[in-house]
Amino acid sequence: MTRTFRAMMLSTALAAGVTAATAPAMAQSQPNGGAPLQIQAVTATPALNLSAYGEVKIAPDMATVSFGVVTEATTAQAAMADNARRMAEVFAALGRAGIAERDIQTSGLNLSAQYDYVENQPPRLRGYQASNRVTVKVRDLTKVGSTADAVVAAGVNQIDGIGFGLTDPTEAENQARLLAVRALQSKAALYAQALGVRLGDLRSFSEGGGYAPPPPAPPMMFARAQAMDSASTSVAGGELSVRIDVTGVYDISR
Repeated sequence: MTRTFRAMMLSTALAAGVTAATAPAMAQSQPNGGAPLQIQAVTATPALNLSAYGEVKIAPDMATVSFGVVTEATTAQAAMADNARRMAEVFAALGRAGIAERDIQTSGLNLSAQYDYVENQPPRLRGYQASNRVTVKVRDLTKVGSTADAVVAAGVNQIDGIGFGLTDPTEAENQARLLAVRALQSKAALYAQALGVRLGDLRSFSEGGGYAPPPPAPPMMFARAQAMDSASTSVAGGELSVRIDVTGVYDISR
């Protein structure tokens, strides 16, 4: 046997050995007659992938009110000056209503030119409009209506909306978490019983959802305080929903 032929035979034998070693779920006899080489195929463990949620209804303990003062004048300076005067009265009214400075935040300040448009004619400058908007947190819900009345009497002519929320949603979220986990475990036990399998360990767990303040109600327009009824504005907070979503993967076996 020549050296070249022996090299070809050795190369062929090595290639055959690699193929046998990588073949899944097969038994190959060793050349020396020893025990066959066993290669086990990997199979996925059966599991239940389930989701559940817990929801808690709770009354709000605070409100957020957004409102503004809109003024118009023939000059930009006059529009801003009139707006500043009215806003000073509004801030003073908020203080008398018991609203702390930390709960008052400017949310918008705008000055824009106002034009009259007539067909087939160029736009004609009518004047300028100044707008100053603030967002106020009212931590005593019994004062929401009276606070709205106070700022309207002080010069506010637009209320952009009102929303209710929670100062600290932690307790409500934790209650929802307990309900969600109990619901998930109950569902897993029910499926295991229905499928005739044993429920194993919890392989993975994830959470979603949580407290999210609802969007504010649509804007309300007010001409002036004199046009309103003398009765105080009534405001109802209703209740909020705090929901936690959970997902769990459970091992199962026969």
